[in-house]
Order: sequence, then structure tokens, then C-alpha cells
Amino acid sequence: MYEYEGLGNVLYTMLYGAAAMAAIMAGLYLLLRRHNAIAPQIISPKLLRRWAAAFLFATAASHVWWTVLGTVWLVNDRLVRNIINLLLDRLTFMPLMMVMLLRMLQDRKRKVWPIFVALTPLVGIAVWGIVNHDDRAGAAIEYYMRLVCIFYILYYIHALWQYNHWLRDNFADLQHKEVWQSLMFIACILFVYSAYSLWFFVGMTSEFLAQVNTFIIIGFILWRVETLQTLETYEDSKAAAYIPDSIGALLKEHCEDTLLYLQHDLTLQHLSLAIGKNRTYLGAYFTQQGITYNAYINRLRIEHFVRLYNETKDSIQPITAKKLAQQSGFRSYITFSSAFKHFMGTTVTEWMKNANAKV
Repeated sequence: MYEYEGLGNVLYTMLYGAAAMAAIMAGLYLLLRRHNAIAPQIISPKLLRRWAAAFLFATAASHVWWTVLGTVWLVNDRLVRNIINLLLDRLTFMPLMMVMLLRMLQDRKRKVWPIFVALTPLVGIAVWGIVNHDDRAGAAIEYYMRLVCIFYILYYIHALWQYNHWLRDNFADLQHKEVWQSLMFIACILFVYSAYSLWFFVGMTSEFLAQVNTFIIIGFILWRVETLQTLETYEDSKAAAYIPDSIGALLKEHCEDTLLYLQHDLTLQHLSLAIGKNRTYLGAYFTQQGITYNAYINRLRIEHFVRLYNETKDSIQPITAKKLAQQSGFRSYITFSSAFKHFMGTTVTEWMKNANAKV
């Protein structure tokens, strides 16, 4: 939040301008650079890069209008100036931050317009405050924004729960912990922002804290966008007109014979790199075979589990299905149980009983 008296502090003015320039440069980088610099092997989601760039540009714009309104227009009317600045902030980079988090969830295209609609009452509050010249409008905007943030965080937790199910259904036990980490980071940022806006820090301390917070957010966004892998299912990709006949043989050579399927977090992208074929071709190949990537990997893991169990069931050492499932490439026992029942037509417990009865 820009304060007019901050102009007298040279160090703060330099930090303020540097934060705005950093946001602009980071936004241009995400829009214009085709390949990642932080993690060159990662292909980050294009839509996420665009929304992240929009958020960074809004952050830079916020620095501009706080400066303009504080030095050119409404210089002597601090109340109206703060109301307008708060309104512009809450209608731009706050909802863009929310949309950016949603775009990290790649399971389906979630509607983003309700976020912007939910913030429209802020316009009415701001108009009321300006017309009546009432300083309670600023506090009302802040409290309403906190209610929206709380509701959004609860909704996002629910969306993450659905996202985890989608990952297990399509990417064979893959879990994107990065998305959960992003939620925790944003929650921490909101906490710092709340402390700042509630004047727990006074004077120039709060102003410096806001700019340091901006640099942290910019750095986190760049790191997160460039380290989050694009997840594309066979349904999302356009089937190629020509599917190489060698894919089946390559899968056997580089995935089945090498036991690559035992690797945790093995995605369609990782598998396509291992066999040296474009993932679009690989996704189209699975579609042609009438299966999904997830079904292919889980079948290999279940077959590996069966072999391990048959080899160790007569062993003196006690064995558990959970341990064997982990050795077969499953990180989650819930995922293993569901996949096992789907492929074997019975539960793990019943199958083990029947296997022991045949001895």
C-alpha cells in the first residue's frame, strides 16, 4: 500500500520502483519465453503462464496507480485516494491470484468468472464511501475481501481433493504436492497481507514489508510456473494421423523389460521421453488400444505384485500387501486396492486367501 509520505525516503522509493520493474520483467518473461530457464526439462502449462503474467502486470499496475493518485491526483484527499486504490487492487491482482491457483489444477477447465462476480459488491461499497466521504468504506472493503478469501480457500481445498482423484485415475498414482504447497504459500502471503493492512506494523515498516512481500511473490510465481509439469491425458491430446508401429515394441523394451513402471510419479511425459516418442503419439496409441495410460501402468504394477507375492508367500519373513504394493510402484495403498479390484475382479484380501488355499 503506497503512502504519500514514503516519497521522502530515497531507499523506499528505489525499492518501490524496483518491485514494479521486477513484476513487469517477470510478466514479459512468462509471456515471451518459450522454454523454461529454471527447469528446462519441464513443459509448464501455457494457460498458467498467461494468467501468472496477467497477475504480475496487475501487481506492477498497482504500484503505478498508488503513485499517480498520491502525487498527481487526489493528493490532498487521502480518504478517497485510499478507497479508490484499495478497490483497484481488490478487483485486479487479488482475483488474478485466485484464478492463477485454479489454473494449476489441470484436470478440467474450471470457470473463473464467479471469482470476479463475487467481488462486484466492492464497487458499491467504494461508491458509498466516496459519496459520503466515510472512512468506514475502506474497512468494509477489507472485511468483505477476507470473507471472499476464506470462502475461496475452502473451495480450493475441495477442488484439490477432486484433483487428487483425477490424478490417480489418469496418471497412475501421481500426486502434485506442488499445488498443495502453492496453497500454503498463498495462505502465508494472505496472513502477512492481513497483518500489514490491519496496521500491526506502523509507519515505513509496513511500507518496506509490502515491497519485500512483492519480491517474494514474484520469485515464487516464476519458480512455481516453471516447475509445474503440464499434464495431458489421451482425451486432451489430438490423436495424430500417423501412429508409429514401433510404440508397442518400445514400451516393452523401455518400460516393461526395464521395470520402469515401478518408478513412482511416472507420468505420460516421462514415459514418452523414455521411449523417445512424442507424448501425443503415445496418448493416441493408448486410445487406439482402447485403454488409458493409467490402466496400462497399473496393469503392469498389479502383475508385478502378483509375481512378488507368489515368490514370497512361502517365505519365513512376514509380508504385507502394503509393502508389496509399494515395491510394485504404488505409493498409495488406496490407489493399489482400487486398481487391484478393477483388474483382478476381487479384493486384495480375498485374492491372497485364495492364493494361499491353493498351496
